Amino acid sequence: MLPRQLTAEQFSRYPPQARSIAQAHIALFGQLPLAFLPLLLRELIGYDWKFPAECKELDNQFTYLSPLTPEQLEKEFAAFAKLRLSPDLEQIDWVNAPAQFSEKLSAHLWATHQIDVFRAASVEYIRRVNAAVSSAVLPMRRLGLVAIGRGVKENGRPLFRKLRPEGVYFKDVNPQGGKEALFEVLQRRAKMQPLAFGHWYIDGGESEITADGVTCLSFHSLDALRRTLVAKMRETMQPGGGGPEVLRTLLAQTKPEELGLSGSGEEAVMNRFRVSVLTEGSGTQLFSTTFVQWSAREALRRAQPLTLLTRYAPRQREQSMRELLAGTQTQPELDAAGALIDADMNAYYTWINQQRLPGAEQAGFLVWFEDHKEAVAIGPGLKRGTEDNSAISLREILSQIKT
Repeated sequence: MLPRQLTAEQFSRYPPQARSIAQAHIALFGQLPLAFLPLLLRELIGYDWKFPAECKELDNQFTYLSPLTPEQLEKEFAAFAKLRLSPDLEQIDWVNAPAQFSEKLSAHLWATHQIDVFRAASVEYIRRVNAAVSSAVLPMRRLGLVAIGRGVKENGRPLFRKLRPEGVYFKDVNPQGGKEALFEVLQRRAKMQPLAFGHWYIDGGESEITADGVTCLSFHSLDALRRTLVAKMRETMQPGGGGPEVLRTLLAQTKPEELGLSGSGEEAVMNRFRVSVLTEGSGTQLFSTTFVQWSAREALRRAQPLTLLTRYAPRQREQSMRELLAGTQTQPELDAAGALIDADMNAYYTWINQQRLPGAEQAGFLVWFEDHKEAVAIGPGLKRGTEDNSAISLREILSQIKT
């Protein structure tokens, strides 16, 4: 089937909001090339479970495309229309299975050496959409907070080497009340700007606070969910179970309802997010440090929060994937020192991901070696690549970031 053959009835299996949007844009869809439309539908089909920031980005595309004339649309998508597609792609039910089409398309573009052309066309398209739609002014500056090294008594390796050039390295931080200071800032900001999914707390152990306006996610709260998924992984990886390719497909197709999750509204959105973290991330089911880093990455990319607090906890000691999936350990051995190494690099990744969001030039960032004296603070009022040897509290550092 080709886009020009679409009818409103073909979107009857879409969730309510997505179906309404699709059926309102049938005429537009019929003018888009096959190399592009299913990719747009891949985002649209999950509209009902997207975060507000994701919905806004998708809405912006329709705002940009809807007024264009047929001639303008033809020019807009000329690079996509020139891509050579195999007849097999037309046979896929790309309306109801756009993700499957996307995988097949990607493989085809790689095999026919067209992937670079496709990527360039995609980047240019998004650039034009963003240029045409005015960006909203943030109600407050973004702030990223990271606490690493929980449970580590002594550390002999240098920390924050990637982040020190970006801000001020504090060497004599009073750790007393540091954790509480982070929680206070998070809760205060959530109260000042109460936005849905606007303020997040992600913990590699147990969540230590709950607060109105704060989206909380922890590794231990998903124990039952992780056990269920790991059991499925073990079964699939056993001889005759199908192997890695079958496992990848199994995880990609897992829905919250299959894991006993339900709910509506914001809870349904979060259940989708929880499942996506555990099925799309490599090692998120097993290592708490990987879980926190991937959750932070996805929260920043998808929800684009104003405040994000991540706290790392000791992860289980490294083993081969075969040993982990075999489940031979009855009581996993924890590795606080190894978790510190992971979290140190992950903090840098979190800062990079925050820098990709609107308002990055005014954003603040703090990483602290929890219960110890080292921290790095980054912000527009802080001199890059400097050290501060004076005795200082975490609250004082936070005030310098102007949280």
